Amino acid sequence: MLSTKWVPWWTWVCPVLGLFLLIAAFTIDLTGVTALLTGCAIIAVVFAAVYHAEVIAHRVGEPFGTLVLALAVTVIEVSLIVSIMMQGGAGNEALTRDTVFATVMIICNGLVGLCLLVGGMRYFVQGFQLQGALAALAVLSALTIITMVLPNYTTSTSGSTYSTSQLAFVGIVSFILYAAFVFIQTVRHRDFFLPS
Repeated sequence: MLSTKWVPWWTWVCPVLGLFLLIAAFTIDLTGVTALLTGCAIIAVVFAAVYHAEVIAHRVGEPFGTLVLALAVTVIEVSLIVSIMMQGGAGNEALTRDTVFATVMIICNGLVGLCLLVGGMRYFVQGFQLQGALAALAVLSALTIITMVLPNYTTSTSGSTYSTSQLAFVGIVSFILYAAFVFIQTVRHRDFFLPS
């Protein structure tokens, strides 16, 4: 259980050092060993941000705490993807899609599998809310198919991409799906996502 009375020193020091390193990166040329230092600083800042989000999630409680954590992780992932895309040149058009696909695969296969393995070894039988898990997987499956599978079958543009009108439609549908899921999670069927 996290203590919300005080926060460890590293959760404040790491972001400040990361900010100084960011300012230094814009003022001087960082190469070599400092690139390794930058990578370590990014990892430390991400862990600090997730720790702060977890403290807030515990204070807010379920199911809103889950939304806080999901928002924090999404902002971190999007900012990392954007920073990688800004560094690269031509050929980075599919980078976002590949990164999101890798994230979905790591979460669905790696993280869920690891949780099932460790939980099974420790508790032998794990309990979870079936309705909440099914609702989350249904939305995740629909969003994954709409954004990553269907572009392979469109004929309006060359390659695995959407046209502008198709992209606008997919954006609206994705927003409606996620908004409906959040409404179900926080209002309509809140008990599906609360521990029994």
